[in-house]
Amino acid sequence: MQHAGKLMMMTGALLFIFGLFIWGGGKYFRWFGHLPGDIAIERDNFKFYAPIASMILISIAASIFYWLIRKFFF
Repeated sequence: MQHAGKLMMMTGALLFIFGLFIWGGGKYFRWFGHLPGDIAIERDNFKFYAPIASMILISIAASIFYWLIRKFFF
């Protein structure tokens, strides 16, 4: 059970750092959320946004991060 706690704390710290990086360096991440697979529909009274490609990219990065953590720390 301690391993799950460590993993959750590392994930929270990583998300916090990533959020600060995006918030402070927003000019470098303008492409994020506007990838070719992201869907944006805007009509008169309706807006729909589905960042499919961006979420796939985050999923791949998180999978690699978890794999590295498990390989080197557990």
